[in-house]
Amino acid sequence: MALLVNLAYYDKQDWKRFLEIIDDREKQHDNWENWFRDFIKMKNELLTKGYTVNEVHVNLDELINYCKKSQIKIDGKARSSFVAKARLKE
Repeated sequence: MALLVNLAYYDKQDWKRFLEIIDDREKQHDNWENWFRDFIKMKNELLTKGYTVNEVHVNLDELINYCKKSQIKIDGKARSSFVAKARLKE
């Protein structure tokens, strides 16, 4: 059985807001197109290695609420935790 990996997916129309809310802006892609290129690359690498990839559509309001409730910054570690806890697509 293949291991499952949750992979964050951000909508293009949310990208500007995403960059405004995160606390590690300097570590993020400047535009959605560059992020998406790396997203596809990562997804394909994981699939090639035998993983099952679950694309998790990140709702920015839910991410903000998760981080506020957990009293944590909206950074890569928090986003990874948020996405890791997401349910599988049904």
